Amino acid sequence: MIPSRAPAEGEICPVCGGSGWKTVAVRCEKQAVRCQCVQHLRAERLLAQANIPPRYEACNLASYQLEASQRSLAAARLAAAKFVEQYPLNKTGLIFIGPSGVGKTHLAVAILKELIHNKSISCLFCDYRDLLKQIQNSYNPAVRITELDLLRPIFQTEVAVLDDLGAVKPTDWVWDTVSVILNARYNENRTTIITTNFLDGAAAAVSGPRGPNREETLGDRIGERMRSRLFEMCRVLVLNAPDYRQNFRAAGFR
Repeated sequence: MIPSRAPAEGEICPVCGGSGWKTVAVRCEKQAVRCQCVQHLRAERLLAQANIPPRYEACNLASYQLEASQRSLAAARLAAAKFVEQYPLNKTGLIFIGPSGVGKTHLAVAILKELIHNKSISCLFCDYRDLLKQIQNSYNPAVRITELDLLRPIFQTEVAVLDDLGAVKPTDWVWDTVSVILNARYNENRTTIITTNFLDGAAAAVSGPRGPNREETLGDRIGERMRSRLFEMCRVLVLNAPDYRQNFRAAGFR
């Protein structure tokens, strides 16, 4: 019998009796192996540490809804599933690019949850805007947390999601912070998953002056050097579809 969940607090696993080990027959011999409840407990602990916002707690690959005509979304979901299947043999990250409401964050969170539950991988979700605000706040002498304290978990976690990259108006400080995060993870060969609303494109300094109809690009928002580094680290997936949240609201859903 394999437990379908981790034993609740004070509850003893009916398989291993709380020891964490169970006996199995291997070639007519009995061997002790780790009980499934240990994996469940580790997964629950990793999930609690992953910092997934409550809004996305129910997100998984199965619940990612799309219409048959939305080929880019179907390709993105397939790529997400394949990423989980191949990890860690292939540690190249993913960058989901597309407008708001196409499910970029949904897919990123679904990947984290699959890695945690199926492979016991340490993962961390980071909202780009919130992270920058926390780092700026750490410069306040009255705050007892340092910039390094905030960044250390991002540096060390095996798989990190950096959600909504480029959402903050670019300054030299913002570019330097992005550089520190991406370079640290690149140098340690750690996997990073990115979501962004900005289409890929060179910064205006490279592509030429921005005309009245030119939309800001990822290069404009994070700098050309970090854009280049990002594409060394990640495979690009472009999602094109209407904002499904607007469709829900139009249909009377909240």
